[in-house]
Amino acid sequence: MPKLDLNRVSMPKQEPLVRAKNFDEVALGYNEEQALAEATRCIQCPKRSCIDGCPVDVDIPDFILAVREGNMPEAVRILKSKNSLPGICGRVCPQESQCEETCTIAKKGAPIAIGRLERYVADWELSQGQMQKPELAKPTGKRVAVVGSGPAGLTAAADLAKLGHEVTIFEALHTAGGVLMYGIPEFRLPKLVVQTEVDFVRSLGVDVRLDSVVGKTATVDEILDDGYDAVFLGTGAGLPMFLNIPGENLNGIYSANEFLTRTNLMKAYLFPEYDTPVKVGRRVAVVGGGNVAMDSARCALRLGAEEVYIVYRRSEVELPARREEVENAQEEGIIFKLLTNPKRFIGNDQGWVVGAECYEMELGEPDDSGRRRPIVKEGSEFVIDVDVVVIALGTTPNPLVPTTTEGLEVTRRGTVVADEETGKTVKDAVWAGGDVVTGAATVISAMGAGKRAAASIDEYLRSK
Repeated sequence: MPKLDLNRVSMPKQEPLVRAKNFDEVALGYNEEQALAEATRCIQCPKRSCIDGCPVDVDIPDFILAVREGNMPEAVRILKSKNSLPGICGRVCPQESQCEETCTIAKKGAPIAIGRLERYVADWELSQGQMQKPELAKPTGKRVAVVGSGPAGLTAAADLAKLGHEVTIFEALHTAGGVLMYGIPEFRLPKLVVQTEVDFVRSLGVDVRLDSVVGKTATVDEILDDGYDAVFLGTGAGLPMFLNIPGENLNGIYSANEFLTRTNLMKAYLFPEYDTPVKVGRRVAVVGGGNVAMDSARCALRLGAEEVYIVYRRSEVELPARREEVENAQEEGIIFKLLTNPKRFIGNDQGWVVGAECYEMELGEPDDSGRRRPIVKEGSEFVIDVDVVVIALGTTPNPLVPTTTEGLEVTRRGTVVADEETGKTVKDAVWAGGDVVTGAATVISAMGAGKRAAASIDEYLRSK
């Protein structure tokens, strides 16, 4: 067994004061020497526990061994045999709580930087200017409709195409990629990477139809009547949640969905080259503590805000965002107002927000989430002067598809009821997976759901 190296190779990043003023990617990725050094740390243990932590079952030790041996085409082949979106996953998948958490070395030191190596392999393939295409199964003659081109839909479509089925993706927006395009900023996930991997899915024979709002242009039942043998719903969770407090309808208050969609998908950060308006606040408050809140705050800073606050009702320990994203935000100068919760928003005579009156909070006993419950400190109100507020409290599924699909069962939260292992809904020939089933979650969990659903759909179609 090789000598155990407990220290992972760090990945270079843009300096905080430089990156806070641009939308270029923050993490710069490994070079060949760094990737080789990190791959050499992997002890190729027989238990292969890292795979247990991967929602899409990537053969992690094998692709890392190929990197170590300098066989990059083989590393690409192994990685993409299970994961059609490695450049995306290598950047935004929370490896620290999944494959890296179950890495054997993690018991003694820093786990292998699996995500960074995944990104390295994907970026190497991108640099070659040509994508490897897997061998496709013989055509089955079966047709599958995939609603939504986010991570769940793209994964399901790719797997079904590889299995020989004819697949059509129906995407509501004018660009494929779903939350990968409208939600995650350029500095964390370059759109070139997303579109390259969407093009890979297209290269498998998948037909991507844009501007197709299922529930409006056609219902799920009409799609089934049109000759499709199965439908997979991967429509995500695009309906924002709000605080429902006084003043929330003032001008200058955005949902994170709108703020990020304007900034990312519609490229407001390149105004006036792209004619997308967005109010650039001087003092911005982002309410929430997840990855979307960090993305919103860091976008506001790059758009030109002088001060940006994260307003979160619990302490730093309970922040749901990835540790890496919290640290990046802190390095860039984002001000964290922890144990703080808005009471109301204050407007001026023209109806624009000028302040957020907040309570101080304290933590009580744990609630259903396992985190300590925030409790208002009576008489602790204070005002933060702001001219833009972004509400980043999470999202629920858009009700359009469920309300236009007879026989589909939904929960009180608006999520579609589907079998956890297969994605099968109670409606015949219809599957669902990702955020539309779980509510807002991670890219990789949505991909895992798409993968499981594709296997179940394949079994169903072959049994017919």
